[in-house]
Amino acid sequence: MKTKKILFAFFTTLIMMGLGISMHAQDAAKPASGISWKSTTIDLGKIEKGKPVTVDFELTNPSMVPLIINDVRPSCGCTAANFPKEPVAPGKTAKISITYNAASTGAFTKSTAVYTNAAEGNSTLIIKGEVLSN
Repeated sequence: MKTKKILFAFFTTLIMMGLGISMHAQDAAKPASGISWKSTTIDLGKIEKGKPVTVDFELTNPSMVPLIINDVRPSCGCTAANFPKEPVAPGKTAKISITYNAASTGAFTKSTAVYTNAAEGNSTLIIKGEVLSN
């Protein structure tokens, strides 16, 4: 009787392990989207304090799966982002607009995180430049 319980437990464990491997293989087989950036850093050069500047970051979806932009988060309150809410179709391009409103003078570097379903993972967009007094 004890041998039957041990064998039952052994085979049950093998079956569960097999199912787990099978389910993991199915997840790995799902195609992922892609993202390709024209540039991830834009130098704004010299800009005026208190005068908002907007730049566009162009992206392309090189994959065969729609690209979903889940969220775009600037690193500070002086920067705002506008991004497409609809999926970017395979082979199509889109733009993420970043607006920076400088409150102080001097050199700056600001980052914006882009969260997507791309296989490459999340992206970081950078704007930099120098703020001059009015």
